[in-house]
Amino acid sequence: MKIEFETGRNLLVVRLAGELDEHTAAQFRTAVEERLDEDGERDLALDLSAVTFIDSSGLGAILGRYKRISQAQRRMAILGASPQVRRILELSGLLKIIPLAAPDDGTTA
Repeated sequence: MKIEFETGRNLLVVRLAGELDEHTAAQFRTAVEERLDEDGERDLALDLSAVTFIDSSGLGAILGRYKRISQAQRRMAILGASPQVRRILELSGLLKIIPLAAPDDGTTA
């Protein structure tokens, strides 16, 4: 999995590429937590447009970041999920609590 960060004034955009599964969920979790610790609490946008697969471990890692963000009174959004990934997010119920936005909307997360 590839992870890239872009930091704006009050927004951290995390761009993921590859699979977010039991093998990469811990890497994702650690990288995002470290970045939030360094930069301070910000709104969080997860760009999943290049994610090819996600499993329950990946969903759990996303939900954990949502809990941290919401406890800090910040907002979180998911950007650009492919149809396959979006379907998994819908079936899991994650999209009922975390909004899905177009990648261009990342600055408003």
